[in-house]
Amino acid sequence: MKLSKTLLAAALTSLSLGMAATSASAADVERIYGPNSMVPIAQGVTVPPGYTTYYISGALPTPITPAADGKPADYGDITQQTRSVLDNLKAVMTKMGVGFGDVVAAHVFLDPSADFMAMNKVWGTEFGTAEQPNKPARAAMRVNALVAPGALLEIEFVAVKKAE
Repeated sequence: MKLSKTLLAAALTSLSLGMAATSASAADVERIYGPNSMVPIAQGVTVPPGYTTYYISGALPTPITPAADGKPADYGDITQQTRSVLDNLKAVMTKMGVGFGDVVAAHVFLDPSADFMAMNKVWGTEFGTAEQPNKPARAAMRVNALVAPGALLEIEFVAVKKAE
C-alpha cells in the first residue's frame, strides 16, 4: 500500500510538472512596462521557449535626393529619416513574416546632432498604440558617425514569433 501511494504521488507530480511545462511553453511574450505608460518602450521582455528569434539588421533611411555631382545624399530631417527607417524595417520584416508587434528588442543609433525627442515621437506612432500596443525593450545611443554621410539614425530589431 505504501509503495502504491509513493507511485501515485510520483505519477501526479510528473503529470503536474508536465502540465506546467506545457503551459510555460504556451505562455506569451512578457513585457515589463514602467510606471509611465506614455513611454513607448518596455523596461524588459521575457520570451518563453517555443519561439523563433529573428535578427533584423540595422536599417538606414532612404535618401530623398540621392547623392549626385559630388554632393552627398539628402535624407531629410530626423522625423523623415525615422519614418523612412521604420518603413524600411517593416518591408524586410514583412518578407520574414513578422511585424512590429513581434519586436522584443531594438537598438537606435543616433548621430550627435539628431533630435532624440523628434525620433521618439515618430517611434511612438508604431509602438504602444491602440493598433499595436506591444513595446520592445530599447537602447538608444549617440554614435560618432553612421555609415551613410547625412544619415541621422540607424535602427536594428530583434523579433520573436511562436514556432509553428
